Amino acid sequence: MRACNLAILTLGTGCLGSPAHAAVEPFASFATGFAHPVLGIDHVLAMVTVGVWGVLAGGRALWVWPAVFVSTMLTGFAAATLGLRLPGVPAAVAASIIVLGLMVALAVRAPLWLGAALIGLFAFFHGHAHGTEAIAGSLVAYGAGFAVATAALHGAGIGLALAAEGSVGKLAVQAIGALTVLGGLALIGA
Repeated sequence: MRACNLAILTLGTGCLGSPAHAAVEPFASFATGFAHPVLGIDHVLAMVTVGVWGVLAGGRALWVWPAVFVSTMLTGFAAATLGLRLPGVPAAVAASIIVLGLMVALAVRAPLWLGAALIGLFAFFHGHAHGTEAIAGSLVAYGAGFAVATAALHGAGIGLALAAEGSVGKLAVQAIGALTVLGGLALIGA
């Protein structure tokens, strides 16, 4: 039950965030880096869903996919802070929510490498969004903050999926994916 309570608390906290990106303080710090993914519902939905999909896939996907997300997100962050500008970052972040939600809703059993490639692609755009919003201060502390928060959100997704699967079954986990898709569509419409 502890994992389920943590997942509900994390999702509830994310729902208090903005529909697009969390507001970032003008000074980049560990705290503002941690707050960004936790208070931005777009990030919460995508990152929790990575953990949920990892549970459905099972095996090494349970830890490889979250690790790929965090590491590739940090690469996108570094690219943005070094001046790389990419078109369509908000669209890619929105697409990540819908596509990852569909992977869960449809219980897609992707090979480990394919799931990692898809997750890595989306993670790069999430990291880029973080990097363009970090204004001044310690970029290392800011990056560490959002990396820790991201890992926690993946953990919340894993806990949520394990609790749902254990109490209700695989269909409940797939329902989480369907709700994620709806959340992604609502964000696009907002």
